[in-house]
Amino acid sequence: MKERLFIGGEWVEPDGGHYEVVDPATEEVVGLAPEASRAQVHEAAAAARQAFTAWSRTRPEERAAILDRAASLVQRDLEAHTEVARAESGATTATARGMQVGVGAARFRRYAKGALEPVEQALPPQISAAGPMGKAGVLGAVAVRRPVGVVTCITSYNNPWANPAGKVAPALAMGNTVVVKPAPQDPLSVYRMAEALQEAGAPPGTVNVVTGSAPAVGEAAVDSGDVDMVSFTGSTAVGRRIAEVCGRGMKRQLMELGGKGAALVFDDADLYTAVRGIGTTFSFYSGQICTAPTRVIAQRGVYDRLVEGLAAYARALRVGDPVDPGTVLGPVISSAHRDRVESYVELGRKEGARLVTGGERPACDKGFYVAPTLFADCTKDMRIVREEIFGPVVVVVPFDDEEEGVALVGDSDYGLIDYVFSGDVARAFRVAGELRTGGVGVNTVGRNMEAPFGGFGSSGVGRDVGSYALHAYSELQSVVWPG
Repeated sequence: MKERLFIGGEWVEPDGGHYEVVDPATEEVVGLAPEASRAQVHEAAAAARQAFTAWSRTRPEERAAILDRAASLVQRDLEAHTEVARAESGATTATARGMQVGVGAARFRRYAKGALEPVEQALPPQISAAGPMGKAGVLGAVAVRRPVGVVTCITSYNNPWANPAGKVAPALAMGNTVVVKPAPQDPLSVYRMAEALQEAGAPPGTVNVVTGSAPAVGEAAVDSGDVDMVSFTGSTAVGRRIAEVCGRGMKRQLMELGGKGAALVFDDADLYTAVRGIGTTFSFYSGQICTAPTRVIAQRGVYDRLVEGLAAYARALRVGDPVDPGTVLGPVISSAHRDRVESYVELGRKEGARLVTGGERPACDKGFYVAPTLFADCTKDMRIVREEIFGPVVVVVPFDDEEEGVALVGDSDYGLIDYVFSGDVARAFRVAGELRTGGVGVNTVGRNMEAPFGGFGSSGVGRDVGSYALHAYSELQSVVWPG
């Protein structure tokens, strides 16, 4: 599979040749991705700029129809897309089918409806008394959401369908045009997405895809003078660098960055629910997910039982080939990332945390596997407690009373999603109100896909998902008239 860039509705040979995309499970090459030049990235942004005027003026019904057709086309080729997504991301087949390609199609369907949502909000009339500026009168007003313009969408490697679709679909629904720069590790699925949009009737230039293995491609997609907004999902460190460039150009930003989600488990919690929820960190995307409850803050009355339950959960997981239907935990994305996760495991040992289970490399002939790992008896100052590991590693910190537990949860640079497990739902909701975080799960790690998503602090800027994504990809314009 040898891809070409998608610029201005044309499939273009890359100036820099191609680089290899590797299957994390087999270490085999599954495709060749284009190496765009800086000039080609700027050409993509210029194509999006040229297409913006006409696209932003299309009827919402037309934009909705294209997005709806794209969803149907993605579903038509579900199995083929699943295989590509599985091979380049290392996800299990079930996850690639349902949570990657399936969610991607669902997001196009959702924003086909979103294109038809009202963009006007009527405001109360203002009565003005006579004065130096004129006679008395009544002024009416309406606030209208308008498209931002050209949006660069830079996506993460942990979900090559849901994450790009969650940016591209609402941006297009609002009348923006886009330049998509996927993560270098798994860019192949995004080209399949572009093909579906092209076949669905998206006009040339409305969607452009550029890729590259070096940071220069992403930098060009951010600093182009044709780009009005950058939507980024990835690490906090990279997000800060992007924000600096956006600040110089006064570009709108949507940043979904890192996380170190805390699960605050009280003595009265249902431990079965807590263990199953926290245990998803070990299995879902092999822990490569910013919303994972990787930092467990456990009250002493349930501490030992919770640790035992999490250890049993981790040991029961089947690690191995993502193609095998019985596999729960596949590989991490690359050998470099495996080395990074393993370095944190070794750091945890050195810091004095108690290794309960895991910590060794699974006995697989090939692939970038990390065993589900649990550390107990941790303290708040340990780096494994404070820093995002982004792998199947959970750390447990004990606490005595509610005040201490809330303080431990808040003692973090991150604030994306935290979780509260308690049999006292009133207390859980009260505690949720004390947490400086973008979302709180009460006795669940599930998400409502209409609820706003984003973080406090180092976890990002802005909110998307549901109708909030339509707001994120729009600017407000006020229109005033005499009553």
